[in-house]
Amino acid sequence: MKKIKVEEALGLTLCHDITAMRDGFKGAAFRRGHVITQEDIPALLDLGKRTVFVWEENAGELHEEDCALRMAAMAPVEGAHYEGPAEGKVMLKADVRGMFRVDTALLGEVNAIPDVTIATLPDHYPVEVGDRLCSMRIVPLVTKEENILRAEELCKDRPLLALKPYRELKVGVIITGSEIYSGRIRDKFEPVARGKLEKYPHRLLGVTLCDDEEEMLLAAARKYLDMGAELLIFSGGMSVDPDDLTPSAIRALGADIVSHGVPAQPGNMTLAAYLGNTAILGVPGAAVSLPTTIFDVLLPQIFAGERLTGDDLRRLGEGGLCQMCERCHFPNCTFGRY
Repeated sequence: MKKIKVEEALGLTLCHDITAMRDGFKGAAFRRGHVITQEDIPALLDLGKRTVFVWEENAGELHEEDCALRMAAMAPVEGAHYEGPAEGKVMLKADVRGMFRVDTALLGEVNAIPDVTIATLPDHYPVEVGDRLCSMRIVPLVTKEENILRAEELCKDRPLLALKPYRELKVGVIITGSEIYSGRIRDKFEPVARGKLEKYPHRLLGVTLCDDEEEMLLAAARKYLDMGAELLIFSGGMSVDPDDLTPSAIRALGADIVSHGVPAQPGNMTLAAYLGNTAILGVPGAAVSLPTTIFDVLLPQIFAGERLTGDDLRRLGEGGLCQMCERCHFPNCTFGRY
């Protein structure tokens, strides 16, 4: 584009909107793409415009709105849609509930291209229908087309963004503790588990109370596995005391232990494991007494079909310390970001 005096712009094409404010009206008096006529010149001067920006032929430049549309096209997301362009940008919004994923390395490469800016929610972020996920735009009014071509090439074979919808899972809950099994004290974990599971599509196969006996724990787990359980949640007996048998029972099932203990508080003693495709969580007692623990961080990952890895859990260290706010804002906070 080039800057030119209004009087010399006859027959040329505007490359930006020109806004007017008068008599209660505020809006575009002239739209981008308008070809300037003789009658427009005094009107532009009346708006205080002595110069305008017009397109140069064969300059190899793209307008911000055209850039935004091409950036959206290079990063399609199933389960979400783009809105705009408006004010030079497009906005990605969720159409389904699920886990938002970002290729953070690729995002850094794209944002290193001159003029290109893409802002997203964090990777591994649980989202609801209608949530804003990503905004894309260039900084100036126009940029060299080569910049957009570079971004498109980077994203050609590498998905920049994804939204993984929650799947319905069959869930079994196993609660252990002789004091609960004998009826000496009332179990408090079942209502907590039911409340957290209500946020996700699931079929609860049952809740079983067990004594501190490994064989009883194994029998309960095998019953749910025979029923097709895709997620087993254990509570109780998760500490390092010699009589806490839940971790050893999970190992005796033949499960592959991803980690017993995670760098996150509350929920330090959380156990994550898999038996084939069945996810297994051992949940420490903090889940009963506190509104948010690492249990809340891992559940959406599992319901979105994300298979937890040791690297995933180790990355919880940064952001793994809950700030214990008087009013919990999770997930709109620093806790559990990785």
